[in-house]
Amino acid sequence: MPSDTRKVTRRTACKKMLASAVTVCAADLIGEFPAYALSGPRPLPRVAPGEACIAPSAILDFIAGVEKRVGGLHSFMILQNGKVEAEAYWAPYGPQHPHMLYSLSKSFTSTAVGFAIAEGKISVDTLVTSYFPDKLPAEQSDNLKAMKVKHLLTMSTGHDKDATGGTTAAADGDWIRAFLALSVEHEPGTKFVYNSAATYMLSAIVQKTTGLKVVDYLKPRLFEKIGIEQPTWETCPHGINTGGWGLAVKTEDIARFGQLYLQNGVWESRRVLPEHWVDTATTKKIVNGDPNAESDWTQGYCYQFWRCRHDAFRGDGAFGQFCIVLPKHNAVIAITSGVGDMQAILDEAWLHLLPALGVKTADQDATALQKQISHLEIPYTKPVKLVPSGSQKLNGARYKLNSNSLNLESVRFVTHGNKLTAAFTTTGGELNLVGDERGWAKGAGQLPGIVSHNTAGHLVWIGEDVCELTLCYNETPFIQTLRFSFTQQREEFNLNISLRFFMGPTQFGQIKGTRV
Repeated sequence: MPSDTRKVTRRTACKKMLASAVTVCAADLIGEFPAYALSGPRPLPRVAPGEACIAPSAILDFIAGVEKRVGGLHSFMILQNGKVEAEAYWAPYGPQHPHMLYSLSKSFTSTAVGFAIAEGKISVDTLVTSYFPDKLPAEQSDNLKAMKVKHLLTMSTGHDKDATGGTTAAADGDWIRAFLALSVEHEPGTKFVYNSAATYMLSAIVQKTTGLKVVDYLKPRLFEKIGIEQPTWETCPHGINTGGWGLAVKTEDIARFGQLYLQNGVWESRRVLPEHWVDTATTKKIVNGDPNAESDWTQGYCYQFWRCRHDAFRGDGAFGQFCIVLPKHNAVIAITSGVGDMQAILDEAWLHLLPALGVKTADQDATALQKQISHLEIPYTKPVKLVPSGSQKLNGARYKLNSNSLNLESVRFVTHGNKLTAAFTTTGGELNLVGDERGWAKGAGQLPGIVSHNTAGHLVWIGEDVCELTLCYNETPFIQTLRFSFTQQREEFNLNISLRFFMGPTQFGQIKGTRV
């Protein structure tokens, strides 16, 4: 697979597929949904270290492989036979933090469609235009008139290119009207284009037919039943969940979702999701490339799920968010990360984890694995030699900043033991960014442009006059680095700000500070 096709952005977060369609009758899917809810989610059962049916050495090799190829992950969790056999988090990411799922959200939207079909509210053969008669363009092409729900599910809507940009750019915020107004150049079902706007339309149809946003519709049917607490989901300007992206849940929640599908829709001996839907949503609908290629993006597409090599299926999202289900091994692998090369993660999983699943060994590396997991952290720049901290010399110093795109006006430095606070004034108020030289400081603050309820900051002096403050927005894939290069007298500095794994410019230009 060419390297350029493995570089992931929001527009190409998952690629490929072409459409045929399988008709699913609503009558076939109608099932019973007992109205029970958990009083509080019970943690998934864990297997004691050294007792897992996967060799610790295989997990160590997987960790080493992903750190070498993509710099590491944010988290992973491996389940076999319904039990967690291994899990790890790269500090400052942790099990308590929800994580942006990007296009992995699509698989949850598909699940909402499955429920709505089972309840007789939606059919995959219903015309899309029939749901929104008040938002149709004055003139409708035959291709638009022929578009059905199944074409949204398989992303074979007939658009010649991704409709997401044209949909979300609607000046009045009416994404439905904008989507329906776009040209549909091809007969639906004859051309695949990966299309997050198609999933948004599925979300809109669920809301139109049930009266509930997808996140609220799924709450009693899915989230409460399998123990997913406090999911959040972005909405469009008209209050509809974005569908194709925008969901945030924890790593264990991803694993729960995968385990439900592995168990054919049953959770704790109770039917949650119709078995027919599980099978329909995860079987190949579309040929999207050479299935013999060494790529997990050419194995076929389902109903908002991907087929994988090794007879597995998955949901996935940009920057390496994965829910991988391996029925032959009775296993689920949940992953969050912030990488550009998503195929590299799967390659390492197939190379190291797959052969070890279900193979009980006398492996003696359990202690080594626990030690390795306890020391995992997001990489940051380290000094080539021991450099004395320059933080104390900055205590109380204030600098005026030149004009910049972030509207930062000035900064004052304050030290607290091993912590350094950069207190910025901006046109919109004041913000404090905190870094700790001993580890990751919680509540480190954030620069304008990124929203994360949890941020951690790390400070390191990489030269006597150069320090780096690394901010990890640990509900997102984003990691920001502020590099201050001071003059020897500390009278001036140049500040360079970069952002890893961001769709758009990663450099914000140089900002000059002059001491006042």
